[in-house]
Amino acid sequence: MNARTLAALAAGAVFGVGLAVSGMTDPRRILGFLDITGDADLRLLFVLGGAVLTSTVLFHRVLRRSRPLLAPRFALPSRSTVDRRLLAGAAVFGVGWGLAGYCPGPALVGLGIGAPEALWFVPAMLAGMAVQRWQSRR
Repeated sequence: MNARTLAALAAGAVFGVGLAVSGMTDPRRILGFLDITGDADLRLLFVLGGAVLTSTVLFHRVLRRSRPLLAPRFALPSRSTVDRRLLAGAAVFGVGWGLAGYCPGPALVGLGIGAPEALWFVPAMLAGMAVQRWQSRR
């Protein structure tokens, strides 16, 4: 295994542990955050705030480097426009998140810890990814 793969695995493990420690692998907690008319659970707001704060502080500092530690160059998005495809994808993601209480990261962590919801969500997510890949090749 090369250094890039090990770094990706380590970053994923840290992310997964953070999700588990913060309780963000529980879809009921996510749905509670999204339930603005009921008994709202605002813990996700603090998790998201911590992520935004960390990214805000470190993003520009990291980009001052000439290149990443384990890659020949930075892989930043080249497009900055908002189009129908982006909006449709965001809407599908949001509806799925709101219905299931899962997005890909927490779903994979949930699968790893044996959460029953993840056992049906992850195969459905993979099927959706396959359909999207097939559709984009057409």
